[in-house]
Amino acid sequence: MNRRHFLQAAASLPLVSSGASGVISAARAEATPFDRSIVRQLARDAASKPYKAPDTKLPDNFKNLDYDHYRQIRFLPEHALWRDEKLPFQVQFFHRGFFYAPRVDIYEVANGQATRIPYRPEDFSFGSNTPPPPNTDLGFAGFRIHAPINRPDYYDEVCVFLGASYFRAVAKGEIYGLSARGLAINTGETKGEEFPLFKTFWIEKPAPNANSIVVHALLDSESTTAAYRFTIRPGETTVFDVEMAIYPRVALDHAGLAPMTSMFFFGPNDRVGVDDFRPSVHDSDGIAIYNGRGEELWRPLNNPRDLQISTFADLNPRGFGLMQREKRFIEYEDLESSFEKRPSLWIEPIGDWGEGSVQLVEIPTKEEIHDNIAAFWRPKDPLQAKGEHTFTYRLHWGPDTPKSSALARFSRTAVGAKGDDNRIFVLDLVGDRLKSVDPNSIRGNVSAEKIEIKNIVTQPNPAIGGWRLNFEVSVKEKAPIELRASLMQGKDAISEVWVYRWTP
Repeated sequence: MNRRHFLQAAASLPLVSSGASGVISAARAEATPFDRSIVRQLARDAASKPYKAPDTKLPDNFKNLDYDHYRQIRFLPEHALWRDEKLPFQVQFFHRGFFYAPRVDIYEVANGQATRIPYRPEDFSFGSNTPPPPNTDLGFAGFRIHAPINRPDYYDEVCVFLGASYFRAVAKGEIYGLSARGLAINTGETKGEEFPLFKTFWIEKPAPNANSIVVHALLDSESTTAAYRFTIRPGETTVFDVEMAIYPRVALDHAGLAPMTSMFFFGPNDRVGVDDFRPSVHDSDGIAIYNGRGEELWRPLNNPRDLQISTFADLNPRGFGLMQREKRFIEYEDLESSFEKRPSLWIEPIGDWGEGSVQLVEIPTKEEIHDNIAAFWRPKDPLQAKGEHTFTYRLHWGPDTPKSSALARFSRTAVGAKGDDNRIFVLDLVGDRLKSVDPNSIRGNVSAEKIEIKNIVTQPNPAIGGWRLNFEVSVKEKAPIELRASLMQGKDAISEVWVYRWTP
């Protein structure tokens, strides 16, 4: 299964401009009582039974839709949930077909009652496709939430739940880039990855003055079930508060919590074999980690020649995320993709997560259409079967980490040849901390195992109002090199720690 297919298809689905009113009918199936405990109970009950594959049955003309025919199927915005009620949020729905065959049931929750939202062909335009027969109950593939995030008179799309357990969001002024997932299982393992599915959603109707919306979700897969509660707040940074309870059917030895997927094709640190007019192509340029020891790490991403898995062992992490730090158009020169507008995604654990590691998976790709980067938290101990495992965390979708650091940060990593057997690494740093330091007191601290570091140079970089650290390494041995660097003032670090794996 190709992660990128889910995302590319969803991003390319066109919107129909707003028209006359005529909201989804309120006359739905019978309402049933609902509270936040019900989803957990459903997950517990499902985990005690054998896994049942999702319903993928579709009418013949929807079974094998190609991309072009699927994108012709458009939800009509004038039929959006709550369209005529002047609420701060509206919801639109995705049709099943193409990569999105599994049926997803969606409920509206109002006044403590849950009512299933019916599938109706008249809520969609089908282009050249033949609509399904009347009274066909197909369910949905997913949904997207709209809110007036950029201007008060227009409901922008701010997040989407579509495909397996994928979801993504944007903040003000941004466009879609990387994605999050409900749960990762066996990512990067030789036995193959398992893709859990959000099979049912419950969307709470917001109050007229609400600045957040609550979504509940039930996840299911061969190995586990799980219950989720998302509290979503769009804004300058769009924040998801996530409460998760996992109920494994079998012990989960390779579970990934708070997983993210992104794309890194090439950049100034990795342009081997690239013949492209653009300087960089990526949705994320690095992973940032604020570990339990108080270290702030920055690891630029690569498009490796072979699968690479990096492990950052930790105890009670404070945060980690796939970041898009480079925000200048000149670094991309792509008028269509606008990579400089892609969000970063920062994971903030709430409470202590214990021992484990942040895992970074980098997968080779020859095209930018593939999501080849994955990152997540892996607990040290397996999540045992027949138990309940709860985690709470916060997702920050936006231009940067939620809290600025007093340390200088690495803004650009460039790598190039320096003779036959040497490579030169050129690292730029920015930050207020660098504006008041004595230039004579700054030095670069660079280390690596089993190789020689040469010609360490630090100097001001007036073009960015920061500093530059560059050094050379001997690469006679054709084995991966683990590097570590920081900027020092005397004995004190004044920058985050740059960590990097260079592979011949």
